[in-house]
Amino acid sequence: MIEIESLTKRYGDALAVDDLNLCAPPGEITGLLGPNGAGKSSTIACISGLRAPDSGRVRVLGRDVVRERRLALEHLGVVPQELALYDELSARENLEYWGAAYGLRGRVLRERAAAVLEQLGLAERADERITRFSGGMQRRLNFGCALLHTPRVLVLDEPTVGVDPQSRVRLLELVRQAADAGSTVLYTTHHMQEAEQLCDRLAIVDHGKLIAFGTLPELQARLGGRDILSLSGRFDPRSARAALEPLREVLGDFELTTLEAHVVQLAVRDGARVLAQVLAALAAAGNEVRETSLRQPSLESLFLALTGKELRE
Repeated sequence: MIEIESLTKRYGDALAVDDLNLCAPPGEITGLLGPNGAGKSSTIACISGLRAPDSGRVRVLGRDVVRERRLALEHLGVVPQELALYDELSARENLEYWGAAYGLRGRVLRERAAAVLEQLGLAERADERITRFSGGMQRRLNFGCALLHTPRVLVLDEPTVGVDPQSRVRLLELVRQAADAGSTVLYTTHHMQEAEQLCDRLAIVDHGKLIAFGTLPELQARLGGRDILSLSGRFDPRSARAALEPLREVLGDFELTTLEAHVVQLAVRDGARVLAQVLAALAAAGNEVRETSLRQPSLESLFLALTGKELRE
């Protein structure tokens, strides 16, 4: 597993990681999410041994990354956001280069490279220079370079950024297969829907701190477990607001998130129970509801509620 204990990392006066504690267990995909500048890249750099913590410690499979660097990192596979490939080499040669860097040799190296090419769907293009590959193919190969030595721990930094839908599906299948085989997977992404579908647990960081951790239902419950009630039709925003406000005493506190001529949306507890009262109040005020939907809040809405909506650079 990956164990992060009181991790702190500074760059001059800038505090990138602030007393972070996190555990990513084997057999699961742990999503590491946060806005730009939240501390994700610095955390990954410390896990990968590329940066030394200013305080705290990181363990991989029980080995301290600073004090037992080689033992900690020999079973770690890292997929960086930037492509770690050599343009002048073929797909096979890139894989064999990185496999050799992990200590594979001879027939074992050749067989592993061939197996990974098959996994990636690149076997028929194995001996072409990668400059002839599409962006999605290069992303798949970039992922494959971390698989050569069959790592027990995978750290994936936005592995699907900028890829085509087919490559995205293949990469996500490989991530899930790795976790199902017992590997520890730490996964960063800005695609909330991707994280929601893929990750077993979610760690949300901001300003270097862990601000939420758990399964999606656990995070939803933490924020009050509100349902999202969406109504489409024809509305007069002023009369609709006036009709809904008196319901607070009956429904409990709710948030009117959208109020437009064709859409009304509320964040409310126990949406199925209160739906009839909402419909009746709107109809009595002369509004027409044509369609309704009820769902739990998405990961994206939870993420924005926790980290805010302001733009980050």
